[in-house]
Amino acid sequence: MDLPFDPRTEEAALAGVREREEEDVARILSEKYGMPYADLSLKQIDAEALRATNEAKAKRAEAVPFDRTAKHLSLAVHNPGNAALAPLLKELEQGGFVVKQFLVSKKSLEKALGRYHDLSLATESRAGVFEIPQEAYTALASATTKLSALRSALDAAAAEKSLDRISRILEALFASSAGLRASDIHFEPEEARTKLRLRIDGLLTDAYFFDPATYRLLNSRIKLLAGVKLNIADRAQDGRFSVTRGEMQVEIRASFIPGNYGESIVLRILDPETTKISFRELGIPAKLLARLEAEIRRANGMLLTTGPTGSGKTTTLYSFLREIHTPEIKVITIEDPVEYHLEGIVQTQVEGKKYTFAEGLRSIVRQDPDVIMVGEIRDGDTANIAIQAALTGHFVFSTLHTNDAAGTFPRLVDLGADPKSFGSAITVSMAQRLVRKLDPNKRKERPLTTGEKKMIEKVFSSLADKTLIPEKRETVWEPGPDSPESGETGYKGRIGLYEAIFMDDELAQFLRDNPPSGEIVKAAAKQGYLTMAQDGIVKALAGITSLAEVAATVDLPRV
Repeated sequence: MDLPFDPRTEEAALAGVREREEEDVARILSEKYGMPYADLSLKQIDAEALRATNEAKAKRAEAVPFDRTAKHLSLAVHNPGNAALAPLLKELEQGGFVVKQFLVSKKSLEKALGRYHDLSLATESRAGVFEIPQEAYTALASATTKLSALRSALDAAAAEKSLDRISRILEALFASSAGLRASDIHFEPEEARTKLRLRIDGLLTDAYFFDPATYRLLNSRIKLLAGVKLNIADRAQDGRFSVTRGEMQVEIRASFIPGNYGESIVLRILDPETTKISFRELGIPAKLLARLEAEIRRANGMLLTTGPTGSGKTTTLYSFLREIHTPEIKVITIEDPVEYHLEGIVQTQVEGKKYTFAEGLRSIVRQDPDVIMVGEIRDGDTANIAIQAALTGHFVFSTLHTNDAAGTFPRLVDLGADPKSFGSAITVSMAQRLVRKLDPNKRKERPLTTGEKKMIEKVFSSLADKTLIPEKRETVWEPGPDSPESGETGYKGRIGLYEAIFMDDELAQFLRDNPPSGEIVKAAAKQGYLTMAQDGIVKALAGITSLAEVAATVDLPRV
């Protein structure tokens, strides 16, 4: 019995035959033109490659980029005789691409052209820049103020089947980081997955897990953005790029290091908004703040701020520079690297051994500045040049790695500075730490224990100015119940703990004999300013932070 004729089945069969014939013709023509053949029905189209040119130019030239590794670009060409092909090739080569052409069938070309529709029309990615539409950024940042919301956003982005899936993940991650107040993004590969962690208010928090395939794509995209080598995974690399949202730009500093299960990536978010805070809002105690307002306006001298990495030293110095900067004075900085750009201020950056802090400082002095900021005093040359600059009509801001304000002077001696010059050159030595602030809507008050009361009395016993001791010393505040799943800790934001030593005749004479830091602490106590421990206790009693947070950040006495 004859089977009934089904036109749809026959048409499908004929279409299949024609497609195979078309691929056979393309393969034959590739030999004629001396070009390799490619069947794009068997290949993934790389979204990053597509962005090498736009859809209109690709259509005119009948040529579409379909794969990219760094600056090596694979180009699918349907008609080598197309007049628009040569200008496209020239444009790609001028853009720094090394182009390899592949002959493809019309079907392959149409598949590649069709992928342009999968790309976000608003979100573009190129080396050095990752763009997020302002509306999308605002919506994501406001909606993802909890870790649970970030996980939902990443789940949705990771589940997408479009070519732009990785862009969607990064878009969600960068926007959500703003809503969560994250300062760093960490990718840490493990045996079967990659852990995503965020540093929020100074502490790392587990946020998400990526499967190996997704992380490989994320790794490649971040490397492209950061401008580092894609084919290197066995040694450390550093790069940077920008995330733009409307007219705003956030700099991202990227660090790659090899690990047992793949490269670990840390992205440092350098949001310029964080440096726009006034120095009056940093949390500096009122008495100290009033003295600093006068000290930073001196015609010459030096202010050194000390503390470990991540204690907010640069933010403090930037706030001072913005406070004193006027059109009448010239301010020059030398930094490693320039993390935030300050309007109206000349900023320079060290470059390995070619342009060090010491060499840069020598050059800066010849530029006739009124104020100089040195990112960090690391060696004897830089210390001595900075001291000479402070003695010859410049005001110098800089940072140093010591534990407290008193440790500044022995540290400078260790670097080779002459202690006899301290009295004339150094006007202020500061130290600072950052502590988490209690969320005012979630904190709870509790009475002090007997042991805590004794400890607090001991902390304040050395304070010369007793008027700075709070009258109310019966209760402190604690964070509300933690909710790890939502990322809520009862804390929101951070504030500084500060101490400072000001140079006077008695201290200058005392420092000439290079006393130990413990003796300097006792001598400086007469000045009547709070130490970091005392400042922390004051803030804990006021409900700004918790006693546990202070104890975890500065040394408190045991009783």
